Amino acid sequence: MTLEEIIVKGGVAIWPLLFLSVLSIATILERLWFWSQVLLQEKNIIDRVSEAAQLNWDLVAKIAREYRKHPLGNFVYSPLQLDEPEPEVFHLALEAAADEELAKMRKGEKVLEVIVALSPLLGLLGTVLGLIKALGSITISDLAGSSASGVSSGIGESLISTAVGLLVAIITLSFYRLFQALWAKRVRIFRKMGSQLEVIYRQRWFEEEILEDFTDNPEDKFGFESKLPRSPNH
Repeated sequence: MTLEEIIVKGGVAIWPLLFLSVLSIATILERLWFWSQVLLQEKNIIDRVSEAAQLNWDLVAKIAREYRKHPLGNFVYSPLQLDEPEPEVFHLALEAAADEELAKMRKGEKVLEVIVALSPLLGLLGTVLGLIKALGSITISDLAGSSASGVSSGIGESLISTAVGLLVAIITLSFYRLFQALWAKRVRIFRKMGSQLEVIYRQRWFEEEILEDFTDNPEDKFGFESKLPRSPNH
């Protein structure tokens, strides 16, 4: 059956179904392009940021700035724009950046949810309207005659809209679940990267605070040594 035959025999419900199918395809293609760009650069960002955080913290902001168009790069760069924030402020900045970037990643999901919900219902509506049309013009006496064949063909045509609605919903739901799985994995990556950066930043902040206290009070040697971590032998 060609597309033209589907449109002709599908009834009035086929037009909103065609609109939803076009909308679904456009949204899926846009999301596929977005996720392909995210996945291509993600490993490189993680490796470079992790290495810089361990060896030279000052390079982290520079590397993250290069990938500001990437969700992970922008997530890392957002708290680093602050001027030497306290660890608590750094933590809040990471959380705010993660929430913003993860929300952007879910773009288009609401559209796909609506399509998944509406497509089968529109298909059923088209089937019901087709059955009403097919059965409304006959009487009981006509069932034994030649008009019965026309009824069966009309019922077959009315089922086209249901088939189209289910097809649109199944394809859309498959990609919707795929995008949800990709998003869930990004949540874990953001948490892992954020925790790693926060631990390193807190350690760096603590060391700088000790050095600053010792510089301001060089005679307070005992107070400085009391802040240093003790070895297991002491």
